[in-house]
Amino acid sequence: MSSGSASSSSDAIAGSSNLERFLRSITPIVSSRTLPQSCINDLNSLWQPPSKNTFEYFTLGDLWDCYGEWSAFGVGTPVQLDSGETVLQFYVPYLSAIQIYCNKSVVASNSNSDSAEFESDSWSDDSGSDNLSRSLSNNSSRAWDFVSEDFNFELDNPWPVKDKLGHIYLQYIETCSPYWRPPLMDKMMELAQHHPALMTLKSVDLSPASWMAVAWYPIYQIPSRKNVKDLSASFLTYHTLSSSFEDGATENSGGNPDEGTSCSKVSEKGNCGGISLPPFGLATYKMEGDLWLKPEAYDYQYQRIVNLYSAADSWLKQLNVKHHDFNFFTCHSFM
Repeated sequence: MSSGSASSSSDAIAGSSNLERFLRSITPIVSSRTLPQSCINDLNSLWQPPSKNTFEYFTLGDLWDCYGEWSAFGVGTPVQLDSGETVLQFYVPYLSAIQIYCNKSVVASNSNSDSAEFESDSWSDDSGSDNLSRSLSNNSSRAWDFVSEDFNFELDNPWPVKDKLGHIYLQYIETCSPYWRPPLMDKMMELAQHHPALMTLKSVDLSPASWMAVAWYPIYQIPSRKNVKDLSASFLTYHTLSSSFEDGATENSGGNPDEGTSCSKVSEKGNCGGISLPPFGLATYKMEGDLWLKPEAYDYQYQRIVNLYSAADSWLKQLNVKHHDFNFFTCHSFM
């Protein structure tokens, strides 16, 4: 596998809360590639900083590979119990929602098919209910204001709204019960049968409005503990997919994956050449009590959860997305 989590179960327990260790554990680090100079002129200058001479990117196929082992066996995160004992809690990722915006010509090329197969309003929803809203055009100005203001992605000249967001290649939102969902990797392979560019698109080809949400549900812990209520907590994480955010995240994250808000180049020893995609948004379910937050820094960490939740809420509202899982988590949140 070409990537790993941002931390392992051998990480030191002291100094970190259980929530922080969870966020590090589920942050994918994707293999990084350098875009050939001959391809730079083909990039959308509205989405990529024009002053850059080199561009690091990942392919969506490599990103899904990050979730391959996690989808099969779960990803383990150390959880320190109130008794002082530490267990390794395993979570399985499930695709909750995704929107991919890019250039129509890029998708046609990556799909190896004629452009008629790709329509700007194409979308997918196997559930058949609670579909994503199709009124993006009515709210795209507000959506772009949020993207540019909150992620410091500023451009000098105005351009048509359609060019800001790009063409929508894939929209998917999950509405069925978690018990009936396939793990994330299996779902991506299923979607790729009808959207082949889902495996080949590059992060540099994606609009800053591209994102995905991953639902994490617990499956077991080692050693097993049956009577710890907080070990049933589930999480919903939001991740940007475009390379447009790499530089800003590198400056703002301070090398700490769970402090960033978007993609960042990882420079720690052993992780060189990888791009990290820490969550910019978060929602929780059944996260009650104090198990997940460090008592001596409870107020700060609680505010961090509020900020991550607010970021997810703002993102969905600005893009006018009705996200089923987010609404469910919100109705059952401890906040």
